[in-house]
Amino acid sequence: MGQSICEMLAANGLDVYMAEQNEERLAHALNMIELSLDKQMERWAVTAAEKKLVLSRIHPKSSLNELQSCELVIETITEDLDSKLAIFKELDAVCLPDVILASNTSTLSLTELASVTSNPDRVIGMHFVYPVNRADLVEIVRGLKTSDDVFERTKRFVETTIHKKGVMVFESPGFVTTRLICLFINEALHVLEEGVASAEDIDSAMRIGYAFQHGPFEMADRFGLDAVLAALERMFREYGELKYRPSFILKKMVRGGQLGVKSGSGFFEYDKDGGRI
Repeated sequence: MGQSICEMLAANGLDVYMAEQNEERLAHALNMIELSLDKQMERWAVTAAEKKLVLSRIHPKSSLNELQSCELVIETITEDLDSKLAIFKELDAVCLPDVILASNTSTLSLTELASVTSNPDRVIGMHFVYPVNRADLVEIVRGLKTSDDVFERTKRFVETTIHKKGVMVFESPGFVTTRLICLFINEALHVLEEGVASAEDIDSAMRIGYAFQHGPFEMADRFGLDAVLAALERMFREYGELKYRPSFILKKMVRGGQLGVKSGSGFFEYDKDGGRI
């Protein structure tokens, strides 16, 4: 998601500082962005000149200290609360007080993330929907202390700068899109468990019958089965309702390292470029 967001921002004419854990991860991220642009060139979606321009706007950084001059910081690390709290604490110390600190979290509490900062009013959620370059929606999530000014600035950025529709949601585990789509995927898993139909046929039924871009299983593969499992487990803990309890098939596949596109194998097989085999 971080790579996709960086690419999308640069394609919208913005200079993007991309920070990663180390130089190796930075090089991999840049390589994946270039690969994404190459695939778009093959479809005549971008030209070689446009690809070069997008890449020239992405500036790799190995330290959060180098984000001081940014107007907006979007955190996109894995859905681990302790890791995110550490990042927000560090960003709060590095960035000037008027810099917006946004998280792409899909399930965690913005209020809790803001609690480790000295300016919790500037913390907000910007939940992008996968795939970022084609999904024209951003959930703008208000924490308990998010200010009206920060919300208005974020909404203006989403709608006038990156040309997506911003919908405001109040803090709730899973927000709108993750909560509904994970239930959809989990119910498809129960249908599979019961032997009603194969994964391929379930996907075909929803993709062809209801004009989904991907069926629930390929969708899960592309999100990452570990990410879907983490989201369901957190919502199950928070809401305490059985409908959020993850399918055993999902747990088994994650334990076996079958995570979807990122591992090359999930419900379906994928090449190194993320194409279905």
